[in-house]
Amino acid sequence: MGQIVADKVSFENQIHQFFKNQRIGKLLKHSNMSKEKGISPVAVFRMLFTLVFSGKSLYRTLEAEGSCGMGKDTVYRFLNSVHIHWRRFLLLLSSQVIRQDLKPLTDASTMKVLIADDTLYRRNRSKQVELLSRVFDHTDHRYYRGFRMLALAWSDGNSFLPISCTLLASSKAKNRLVSVRTDLDRRTNGVKRRLEAIRKATDVLVEMVAEAAETGIEASHILFDSWFAYPAIMRKLLVKGMHTLCMLKVTEKIFYRYHGENLHLSAIYRRIRKRRGRAKILASVRVEIGKDDRGIPIPAKIVFVRDRRSKKWLALLSTDTGLSDDEIITTYKRRWDIEVFFKMAKSFLNLAKECQSRSYDALVAQAHVVCCRYIMLALAKRTNQDPRTLGTLFHACCEELEQVTFAEALAMMLMLLKQALANVPEMTSELIQSLIERFLKDLPPIYGARWLLDRQYGAVSS
Repeated sequence: MGQIVADKVSFENQIHQFFKNQRIGKLLKHSNMSKEKGISPVAVFRMLFTLVFSGKSLYRTLEAEGSCGMGKDTVYRFLNSVHIHWRRFLLLLSSQVIRQDLKPLTDASTMKVLIADDTLYRRNRSKQVELLSRVFDHTDHRYYRGFRMLALAWSDGNSFLPISCTLLASSKAKNRLVSVRTDLDRRTNGVKRRLEAIRKATDVLVEMVAEAAETGIEASHILFDSWFAYPAIMRKLLVKGMHTLCMLKVTEKIFYRYHGENLHLSAIYRRIRKRRGRAKILASVRVEIGKDDRGIPIPAKIVFVRDRRSKKWLALLSTDTGLSDDEIITTYKRRWDIEVFFKMAKSFLNLAKECQSRSYDALVAQAHVVCCRYIMLALAKRTNQDPRTLGTLFHACCEELEQVTFAEALAMMLMLLKQALANVPEMTSELIQSLIERFLKDLPPIYGARWLLDRQYGAVSS
């Protein structure tokens, strides 16, 4: 069976392969994650990344002295760092996954899109969290304490990857319950994050789209719901080279140019001729959403569809007038993927639950760790052509980590056994190795030499 090697060890599981193939350490370095003292940043990040799959909380893991190989101060110094550029790290990771792993599996003619939305990051029982705000929840129609997590994702119709996110406080000072820190160097990424947190979500979204394009993420359209559907936002996105495909608000405060008149959406609907019968697509019209910097009108296409839940109608808008009515509807269906991501992040990946720190930097760090976990699961599902849901894959990773923990303990016991037997004069090295090989042969395959690997103490390998 081979010999115990102390300096070349790693366990072949899903998480290890993800860190190795994506060169996480290199991406961390490019994101201003430098080692201040003691343990390397990649080791701390790996511990935080694997925490949810082990079924343990961050608090209990740090309280159990020696269980994770690092102290509480080390972990919180990493989470609270104002120097780390988390947005850049997530962009670098997602763009690398898209370019190296997903692009070869995607047809060149497939439409790649960006999807934007926000969700409530609830901290309803907190009182001293930095920038804690009163945030309105559109689902429950009430205010909660917490933040709004604005996320931007990429999709090719098969895979969904979060590529950028941020935690937004209220842009209104009266709704911010805790003030921002004033003792930080204004040149650091932490201060830039805080200044961004109190800006309007629509302005931050335009910057996130521009950063994604600069990183090399290919997409031609951006999808979002009616909360971001303002003509001014669509015009700004067109300047960045991004077509908009969105649901429209039925309001009398937003106007579109139709047949030489400025009309709101309901007025346009009343004027057009609808298709008879039970047609799903009621009508489609060409409108203008304003003018560009050169004074040229910007055309757009509005498609009115029947709301199957009621007798009302819905309206979709696309600045790409070359798309047919069916293509607009089919493409917009992808927007639901980001709702699945939010549900997965909160229910399985412990978004807003794992880290109870009062530091705004720590909350941002944990949100990005959650996005990285989702990327790993989405990549495994796509590259392995796995029919299982992401929730099932999550539990599979948890079980695999339990198996690795058992194998590490067994590998340590074998090393101690070999050291003890080496002190017995009658036991030669060949006899000791023969006994260990016989023992391993009787183990179930899942606990064989492939799994008996340990980074600190060595491994049994062939």
